[in-house]
Amino acid sequence: MKSLEELLAIKAQMQEKVAMRKSSGDIRIVVGMATCGIAAGARPVLNAFVEGVNDNGLGASVTVTQTGCIGICQFEPVVEVYEKDKEKVTYVKMTAEKAKEVLEKHIKGGKPVTEYTIGASNI
Repeated sequence: MKSLEELLAIKAQMQEKVAMRKSSGDIRIVVGMATCGIAAGARPVLNAFVEGVNDNGLGASVTVTQTGCIGICQFEPVVEVYEKDKEKVTYVKMTAEKAKEVLEKHIKGGKPVTEYTIGASNI
């Protein structure tokens, strides 16, 4: 860090990301961030969703949050997507790349990426 201005810019950027996690909307993305999830790589997944929602201007309709243990540690990182008036979709063994695809196809496009869900046969 070279200046107070640089520090303030970093603070503003991080506050924007934190505020997005608390926004209210019709879609809620929940990333499991218990010890097992973090060890399996959930932090980059969470960051990919937060950045993707921000980059696509979806903050008014999409909330990204984190939770503790979801209870299926062998499938971590786990992401649950809740949509108003629809059944919850549980994504397993997620990566940042898969998160970007889910954001594009499911969150923006409305069609779940079934090959990444807990019900998929290739898990």
